[in-house]
Amino acid sequence: MTNGETPTPRTVVPIDHALLIADAFDQAQVTELRHSVASCARATGLRDERLDDFVLAVNELITNAVRHGGGRGWLRLWRDPGLVRCEVSDHGPGITPQDLANRGRPAPEMAGGWGLWLARELTDTMDVETGPAGTTVRITTAAVPAEQHVGRHRSE
Repeated sequence: MTNGETPTPRTVVPIDHALLIADAFDQAQVTELRHSVASCARATGLRDERLDDFVLAVNELITNAVRHGGGRGWLRLWRDPGLVRCEVSDHGPGITPQDLANRGRPAPEMAGGWGLWLARELTDTMDVETGPAGTTVRITTAAVPAEQHVGRHRSE
């Protein structure tokens, strides 16, 4: 593989008929991809604050992949019954164990360090696999009307 080729994405989640987006991205595609995610998530039934929260969480993950994960990444968005799922992968150096273990809210004056925290807070579940070959983050949000949703995911 040459430097100009997009690396093959790493994933353990099967691709099925509910796949909405599967696309490689770099900085130039972040805004367009965010709009595509919003449109697809709306089509699954996400509305209002739930939609805004999910799109913001995805945006934080793709921005992290560009900034910290080698300048580009791979996004997959799909639906399962009652759920919207997103996976963002990159081929960066990985997240340090200290950064991954830190689940506290960043200090308000911090310019960075908000991405994973926001993604965790704004979705129902978040799983992270990371190592020297890259990072994959998966988030899930229930696609139910906001008035039926009991509460957001909170870190333990």
